[in-house]
Amino acid sequence: MRVHSGDKLYKCSQCDKSFTTSSNLRSHIHHVHMNTGDKPYKCHLCDKAFSASGTLTTHIRVHTGDKPYKCSLCNKSFTQSSSLRSHTHHIHMNRRPYDCRYCGKLFKNSQNLKRHVRIHTGAKPYSCRHCSDRFTRPDLLKRHLLTSHNEGIWLLCHICQKKFSYSDNLKEHFLRHL
Repeated sequence: MRVHSGDKLYKCSQCDKSFTTSSNLRSHIHHVHMNTGDKPYKCHLCDKAFSASGTLTTHIRVHTGDKPYKCSLCNKSFTQSSSLRSHTHHIHMNRRPYDCRYCGKLFKNSQNLKRHVRIHTGAKPYSCRHCSDRFTRPDLLKRHLLTSHNEGIWLLCHICQKKFSYSDNLKEHFLRHL
């Protein structure tokens, strides 16, 4: 039943991954942490090789564009079942277990809470390596590096030639052109 609930009680002691079954954890440890370096599963479309056949299967989807895992709520598709589970949990579930100790606002995940708390604390963990400026988010630092220090690459809209410092902004802009 735990597999269907999404509870991940089996935690890897060597990294931050968690699994719904002990067999998935054992497989992870074997293929990721105890890997001998042997990679017998080779992609016939590029030069990549893998230690597990399932990893090769998932990789081949990069070439084919196959996304066999479809969300029944919004029809978005994914290359891996774990991505679909994560999508369903973060997008479609209304459960918000993380609350802000300053204002009580609720969040679906700890990362969003952590980002929000910076509003209250004034924390700016992203610092410029060229000057003393600091930022609350990595995308703001990236924009600063581009505009103030000419470091990085501008993303260009191929329709109107507008420049963007962050790919998500370009995606939103492009969708408005459609």
